[in-house]
Amino acid sequence: MQRIQDAGELDDILSKNDQGVIIGFFGDFSAAAKKARPHFEAFCAQHEDQPAVLVDVGHVRGAHRRFGVTTVPTVLLAKGNQVLRKVVGFQTPDFYQRSLLAPTTGARRARSGEEDARPAHSVVLYVGDSCPWCTRARNYLRKHGVPFREVNVSRDESEMMSLVSRSGQRGVPQLNIDGHWIIGFDKPRINQLIGLAEA
Repeated sequence: MQRIQDAGELDDILSKNDQGVIIGFFGDFSAAAKKARPHFEAFCAQHEDQPAVLVDVGHVRGAHRRFGVTTVPTVLLAKGNQVLRKVVGFQTPDFYQRSLLAPTTGARRARSGEEDARPAHSVVLYVGDSCPWCTRARNYLRKHGVPFREVNVSRDESEMMSLVSRSGQRGVPQLNIDGHWIIGFDKPRINQLIGLAEA
């Protein structure tokens, strides 16, 4: 993993890697980004053959905008200026591997003969204590085998404030799927973003 010093250096790396580059956008001003960074670095260490860079958005100005990055941490797989896959929020090294480096659906099918394989998505479920709709959302994701990270905002005021600043809403459940916000247990919207059949 290489730490980028300026936008020109990032351009140079992207132009020399046709197979795609993992770009991690972080910032020391963000508690979530500081917490996630060791996991990103561990993921990079596990995949040394995959070109990867770290961008501190507080130091390298403007680089995040060209990729549509609006929050840190965000990690993506890019080819040139095209974003192929994206993971938003705190995640584990294993989640980064599944979301960013797992074969595409067609490649999986060709190798293993599987009938169906959905691409990995970045899913964060925000819940609260004594919330029946949160339980329904959680069970729905589990029923369909969708990996997700759960954040209980009723037990952490800083997480609640962070949620409000990003979505503009205090109520739960809320979901962030690949950077798209869903307020409440909106099953049709979840299905649309994840590619589930109507259920």
